[in-house]
Amino acid sequence: MKKEDCIFCKLANGDIPTNMVYEDEEFSVIMDASPATKGHCLILPKDHFADIYEIDEETEGKAFKLAKKMAASLTGKLGCDGFNIVQNNGEAAGQTVFHFHIHLIPRYKNDGQHIAWKPTKPSKEEQAEILDRIKQ
Repeated sequence: MKKEDCIFCKLANGDIPTNMVYEDEEFSVIMDASPATKGHCLILPKDHFADIYEIDEETEGKAFKLAKKMAASLTGKLGCDGFNIVQNNGEAAGQTVFHFHIHLIPRYKNDGQHIAWKPTKPSKEEQAEILDRIKQ
């Protein structure tokens, strides 16, 4: 189901012209309008899901299978040196459009881009507490 005021719903469903790389019944893959690197694309479900918390498992699984397929294809066609597959959830994590999407970012030596974080050094006690909270 589409959400009327969602820009990514409109892009995924062809209501707004895009540089379409791939399309099937459930997904569109388009070139990012503000790419991090040459060949940066987005996988967009045609149905609206705000984030990973809303998307159903079947669609999510298909999206990540498509990400693998597209990464292999883009790597072969572009000759990139590496690849980032990025999926952000929530404003704190860098999500700016609240429609589930996956970034496919070809990486090139010395491309000037960085997807990194500053490692922290929690104490053994903090690690133990966190482990207790999240372990299944």
